[in-house]
Amino acid sequence: MTDKKKRKEKKRYFGCTLSVLVILGIVFLALAVISFIGGNVGALILGKDAIPILAVHQPHPELPAETPFPGLPITNTMITAWIGIVVVIALFVAGTRKMKFIPSGIQNFVEVVYEVAANFIEEVAGKEYGRKFFAVCTTIFLFVLANAWINLIPGVETIKMNGMPLFRNPNTDINVPLMLAMVSFCYVEFWGFKAKGFKYITKFFDFGPLFQGLRQLFKGRLKIGLSGLGMGAIAVFTGILELLSEFIRIISFTFRLFGNMTAGGMLTLVIIFLIPWVVPVIFYGLEAFLGFIQAMIFGALTLCFLAMAVKQAEEEPA
Repeated sequence: MTDKKKRKEKKRYFGCTLSVLVILGIVFLALAVISFIGGNVGALILGKDAIPILAVHQPHPELPAETPFPGLPITNTMITAWIGIVVVIALFVAGTRKMKFIPSGIQNFVEVVYEVAANFIEEVAGKEYGRKFFAVCTTIFLFVLANAWINLIPGVETIKMNGMPLFRNPNTDINVPLMLAMVSFCYVEFWGFKAKGFKYITKFFDFGPLFQGLRQLFKGRLKIGLSGLGMGAIAVFTGILELLSEFIRIISFTFRLFGNMTAGGMLTLVIIFLIPWVVPVIFYGLEAFLGFIQAMIFGALTLCFLAMAVKQAEEEPA
């Protein structure tokens, strides 16, 4: 019996014994309950004043970006985006400035990011095009990720200038996702035309089968001509759908990133208002994970559309 008890005591979960986990769970629950009761909502239910340290202003989310500096057309999302760009550039400059044969520290981190991204892109697009697509796809991923994670730094969004937040997640400003969607769209079409030439336009405007059917009709081949006209009409309709799908990607890219990041930010603000302590940490973790997933989706979809445009061009007969 004593041996069995000792074995049970030695069992660890997440690096802690069961008793430590139970104590941590009780402390977590107690802090959450105190936070709720002493916060704005709990105080309203009990008819008392909120504890000052737990009093949080009611969230007033603003969809349009705000200009903290009167007279300057610089929004808080632009400021945060610039900071994100500087941080990413500084990180990679620091990691590659004094490179060593055996990497360590920042160089090790930068090389891991490069290798993982390069391998993933080459696996989808092939070695030749993978190197050509690497810059844009990786930049989109890092830019979206930096924007999402900078605003997770505690207290960043509480910094105000002229009564307006000085920093705000750029992904929650619809102009930024729209800009990224336009970059992705233009880059895909550029590589489609570069790989196939002007014939790439036949993906959207393929009148060849229709004209072939008309030619057969004029030659008196009624059955073949009517069949060709039917196939030509289908080809024209398919091309119109392809053209619409290309532009619909801009809308889907924009609202996927904007909607998810805005909803996540609002949910976190609401949780902080309801339970200021402990529980928001969980939602900050979810927001960090959501930011990574959204950055991955945006970069990966751009890569997939690039690969599709190039491969379709290669497979089509010249």
